[in-house]
Amino acid sequence: MKIHREGRLLLAILAGIGLILIVAAIYTRNYLIISTLIVYLIFFGLILQFFRHPSRTTPQNENQLIAPADGKIVTIEKTFESEYLQQECYQISIFMSPFNVHVNRNPVSGKIVYFKYHAGKYLVAWHPKSSTENERTTLVYETKQQKMILVRQIAGAVARRICWYVAENQSVIQGEEFGFIKFGSRVDVFLPLNADLKVQIGDKTRGGETVLVEWK
Repeated sequence: MKIHREGRLLLAILAGIGLILIVAAIYTRNYLIISTLIVYLIFFGLILQFFRHPSRTTPQNENQLIAPADGKIVTIEKTFESEYLQQECYQISIFMSPFNVHVNRNPVSGKIVYFKYHAGKYLVAWHPKSSTENERTTLVYETKQQKMILVRQIAGAVARRICWYVAENQSVIQGEEFGFIKFGSRVDVFLPLNADLKVQIGDKTRGGETVLVEWK
């Protein structure tokens, strides 16, 4: 299993602690240490699965918008996007639980024409105000067809670090990694109203594979 770079140092430290507990359990045969080791191994397994980085095959299609994250669709609605697009859009929100893959992928190919990091609160990710009040980043993609797609990484009550690997004026490819959010979060996508929605609330998504919308 491939491990994401954001988790390698932490997992190395945790593995070292686990090794010490294993040695102590073997040599002391103390039930308290053995019980602690069992709980610790379960904890280590949860952290390990959180930082997994599976390979994904993205269908390259200029007329499709691909899910930027694994998770569950919790919002599909028309709303006015006021930070950059300044127009009414479809908003699609994907909630990422601690058990989801937390790699974020470019939903389209194109150019990053806007990027901004916002410090903020840590409301639960499904809170209506988390999109505008939580710690977050905002990215705007411009496609070859001159469509503007806004993606927002949002930290949740547990997530305390948003990572991103792109910058303004950078060209990107659909399906490639652009960021990572640690321990539970949400990703919002804002897109033009002339899109044909292919998902509905409650659907599960796979980042880099699930088609959210198509354009004719």
